[in-house]
Amino acid sequence: MDIRHLRYFIAISEERSLSAASQRLGVAQPSLSQHVIRLEGELGVQLLVRSPRGIVLTEEGQLLADRARDICDSLDRCVSDLRAAGGIVRGTVAFGMPPSVSMVMSVPLAETIRVEYPQIRLQATEAMSGFIKTWIEDKTVDIGFLYDLDGKDHFRATHILDEELCFFSAPEYWPLSSPPGSPVALAEVAALDLILPTPSHGLRRTIEKHAHARHIEMNVVLEMDAMTQIKELAARGSGYTIFAPAAAHDFVARGELLKARIVDPVIARPVYLANNPALPMSGACRAVEQITLEVARELVRRGIWDGRLVGEDVAVAG
Repeated sequence: MDIRHLRYFIAISEERSLSAASQRLGVAQPSLSQHVIRLEGELGVQLLVRSPRGIVLTEEGQLLADRARDICDSLDRCVSDLRAAGGIVRGTVAFGMPPSVSMVMSVPLAETIRVEYPQIRLQATEAMSGFIKTWIEDKTVDIGFLYDLDGKDHFRATHILDEELCFFSAPEYWPLSSPPGSPVALAEVAALDLILPTPSHGLRRTIEKHAHARHIEMNVVLEMDAMTQIKELAARGSGYTIFAPAAAHDFVARGELLKARIVDPVIARPVYLANNPALPMSGACRAVEQITLEVARELVRRGIWDGRLVGEDVAVAG
């Protein structure tokens, strides 16, 4: 068994189909079948079961896939670090971003990495912060943005900034007696027809926590875990919403939404850049982390990412 055999089995385990793995690897399907048979004979265990719906890994097969993935990842990081030591930083970095952060970060970050480290391949994936937290834990991504570290104090995390949530309205449908765009109280906002993410969303939980603390009931008329659609609806005058400013920066810049600070209380949330210290950082990942911090801070200074810079390490595993 060598590293090539492990990579073959990883592909089979991920595709759950010999034909799909064959296409992915560029290896003939009969060769892959023989490869599995030889592996099972060498290890003395059954690794997979073929069914009409595809391949199902046995318990032993799943164990081999997990361990093979760790081994191959370690080898890839080793190669990346050796190349970095020789002056060449290359490799793939999987990055998890919540949609509101991705709105302002993904394009400038990708462009900067492309110019400064053309040998690094950035794989940026959008998801809710809760999913990203799980992905960092199980090493699906190398690095990610998070809004909280609840239950994950062992993560290594840099507290980059604090965002204040804001109220958004179509300019022509400003619903309050105060001047359009002036600060608003949460109690005033709560009585309006609100379009918010579902209760499982971190943003919704943050808003509800502050509302409950003030005994304020939110009038949520529509729930949708799709920020672009929420902004579209608000811009059409179909309701109002609460977001971090970064999430609606594009609509505000085009004049389609009006932003107003929420006061009494101010609703702030931290933004962390985090990784799992159990996953050794490659040279490529360290480079991406450094560039991410630089780009994020520059966006805040330029007013594109609305927030207060912090930038202190808050959790480091021993």
